[in-house]
Amino acid sequence: MFFSIVLGVRSIRALGLDPGLVETGYAILESTRPGVTVVETGVLRTRGDDPLEVRLEQLYAEVCGLLDRLHPELVVIEEIYAETKFPRTAILMGHARGVICLAARQRKIPIVPLTPAEVKRATTANGNASKRQVQRAVQALLGLQALPRPSHVADALGLAVTALSRAGVALR
Repeated sequence: MFFSIVLGVRSIRALGLDPGLVETGYAILESTRPGVTVVETGVLRTRGDDPLEVRLEQLYAEVCGLLDRLHPELVVIEEIYAETKFPRTAILMGHARGVICLAARQRKIPIVPLTPAEVKRATTANGNASKRQVQRAVQALLGLQALPRPSHVADALGLAVTALSRAGVALR
């Protein structure tokens, strides 16, 4: 797993990605002494009226641009989950995850998949926490002045925080 990558490394950059075809939240954190610094956050967007292949190409290009500009040592991505009420959402998320994983793999960047419940448990101690609870927990863990918005950014921060914490990085 990624724990062996961190051993012996003074600092590490983790890029958390909350994949979606309409919006993909991202956050890059860097471990520093003594804690973690938020380097950059944002949302990658595609136009809903564009064909699927155009949207995937755009997302791929934007993720490649992030990877090439920010140089993360680790990509942390939300694992696919499916609600029986919304199977199409999981399928579209799978397409987005696929191009993100391809971009990271082409650059030989390790990929760490985490489920939403894992991130919720790690940040709030409740695997069924609400989006608002995750936002507040991430804000507190990272010492942010404001609540991270939109929720896609908070989720991306939560993914990166969880991976760094599991790797033994002290958050504060």
